Amino acid sequence: MPSRRQSCRVSQPGAEAAEMAALARSVLVTGSNRGIGLELVRQLAASPQPPQHIFATCRDPEGPRGKALQELAAQHPSIKLVQLDAVNLPSIRGAVRAVGSHLKDQGLNLLINNAGVSSHATLRSLDSREMLSAFATNVVGPVQVTKEFLPLLEKAAKGVGKEGLSCSRAAVINISTKLGSIGLCLKVPEAPMYPYRASKAAQNMVTRCMAAELQDKGILCVAIHPGWVKTDMGTEKAPLMVEHSVQGILTVLANLSQDTSGAFLDWEGNTLPW
Repeated sequence: MPSRRQSCRVSQPGAEAAEMAALARSVLVTGSNRGIGLELVRQLAASPQPPQHIFATCRDPEGPRGKALQELAAQHPSIKLVQLDAVNLPSIRGAVRAVGSHLKDQGLNLLINNAGVSSHATLRSLDSREMLSAFATNVVGPVQVTKEFLPLLEKAAKGVGKEGLSCSRAAVINISTKLGSIGLCLKVPEAPMYPYRASKAAQNMVTRCMAAELQDKGILCVAIHPGWVKTDMGTEKAPLMVEHSVQGILTVLANLSQDTSGAFLDWEGNTLPW
């Protein structure tokens, strides 16, 4: 696994298009009806050579909250809308069946666990239900989704001519946050946000465990901090536009390798402390 000083910065400006074209044959994004998830789907579909299959998942893709996703899917045949609630096991298993029916005898190359919830609760204001809800979505959700999609990821990793670790072979990307970094805790001037920060710290441990367990199966695992982004979750106070964040994330993903599996990186490829 990488040292803290390593990064996967892109050395050639303007290389994003070529790298995105080769990112993966099939990609699944959870929580894709808004914010970072929606923009990931948008940029993947608009790339010069988009993935053959972009599985855009959320709890209700056909409902009013999925309107932007529906409009995107109408413009890009590569986008398949799939119902998936990351805290509902029957829903996850239904999504696995739906995705498998599209992929047929080929596996899933890239799983991006993006769905998550925030909380600004302090020690005085939090209650156990809010804490448990955050852990259910931000920790248990990615674990359950990855576990159920593992057979499809393993199938992709065994593909003919696939060597080393990369997103084009098989990978699990967990969208994290530097607010979950224990090393940075006292240096980030934010509210305590106990449920959010604690659950993201736990998610980071999950990423490390997955990287260690799945490396020999040919599956890469990385945690990505997308920056403080102008989204419903990040609010309008955030300094980073979602378009710039996602462009950076996709460039980083295209440059991941065996050397960066198990890393905690930001959207620019810099290594963050756990």
